Amino acid sequence: MDSILLFDDPAIRGSLLPFTFTRPVADIRIGILKISEKWEKLIGASVSFLTQDYLQKKFPRKEGNALAINGAWLPDSKSLNLLQSLSADQALYFGKTLIATYIGETEKNLSAVKGKEVIQLDAEPTLLLKTWNIFQFNGAEIKKDFELITKGRKSGTITDPHTKLYSPENIFVEEGAVIRASVLNADSGPIYIGKNAEIQEGALIRGPFALCESSTVNMGAKIKGDTTVGPHSKVGGELSNAVIFGYSNKGHEGFLGNSVIGEWCNMGADTNTSNLKNNYSPVKLWDYTVGNYANTGLQFCGLMMADHSKCGINTMFNTGTVVGIGANVFGAGFPRKFIPSFAWGGEEGFSTFLFPKFLETAQAVVARRGLKLDSEDERILRSIFDLSKNYRIWETSS
Repeated sequence: MDSILLFDDPAIRGSLLPFTFTRPVADIRIGILKISEKWEKLIGASVSFLTQDYLQKKFPRKEGNALAINGAWLPDSKSLNLLQSLSADQALYFGKTLIATYIGETEKNLSAVKGKEVIQLDAEPTLLLKTWNIFQFNGAEIKKDFELITKGRKSGTITDPHTKLYSPENIFVEEGAVIRASVLNADSGPIYIGKNAEIQEGALIRGPFALCESSTVNMGAKIKGDTTVGPHSKVGGELSNAVIFGYSNKGHEGFLGNSVIGEWCNMGADTNTSNLKNNYSPVKLWDYTVGNYANTGLQFCGLMMADHSKCGINTMFNTGTVVGIGANVFGAGFPRKFIPSFAWGGEEGFSTFLFPKFLETAQAVVARRGLKLDSEDERILRSIFDLSKNYRIWETSS
């Protein structure tokens, strides 16, 4: 099999905004791993990306011919069997969605699939088609990733006498993790504790749950199932079916449910998200592909907050709120349900978080983790600032 190239399907990528402003589809974390990391675990080799021009340098493509695979496909143990029988003159589809095909080194798009023999999948693959699928599929993906990561390995031992374990055979602890005086209930699904992670005193955790490398569950936190906390993050308060990509903090009291939080986000003390409407009707969510709100068909749907966004203390997010890249939200009352990238304000109105000021904040946030926002990151963020201008309607009306 040639090297694997995970491509952004243009029919899918837009529906995963704002998260795909800053990453290819396959760089999304769902379960324990990113989609790209799932493929790497399955094939035992690194993968590369075919993505938007402004992202391509940060997420490079390997040289040579490649097996191009739809980056929205969430693989399982059967996926490789489907691909191994695929020949160079064939293209694997499910309905009208291209799943996989071989492409040459110089091909920058997938137009070459025209003229190839079409092979239709018999069974529907699991595809990440909408932002809310990230939390919707998260519990199942934690279970799949748990098996993939832990198979044939022995968990570290939890020695703390004041920690209570339920179904300890479903709990896996990596090297360097510290757990103190907590309750871990894996009756309903596995619990994965990453390398150098910490669970502080009084935390109550139900699986499926993933706490990734060097992340912390603060004292007294209540975490319900189907929740992922990505690497280098801190969480506290109450979480339920939430996915945090990484390098983000929700360290204080407050509720986060049926929600997705990107990287480099911070939620002030007592931030709360509504995930259920008072009349129990289906939640509508901003859809970038139609420029309007779309019906999710879900009764429970909370907050979608993209990279580098922040909110102040006591912020209240209404059911089905979308926050773009680099926004700063604060103040009393409920802000609007679609907050564009680089917005500054709250319920009383918004202005633009000017790029130099935003960059100053972003650099300070990244530096706190001992990292640096490099020139390529800055260039990407500047591109997004320009691409998202039309959504900041106050700029066009002024």
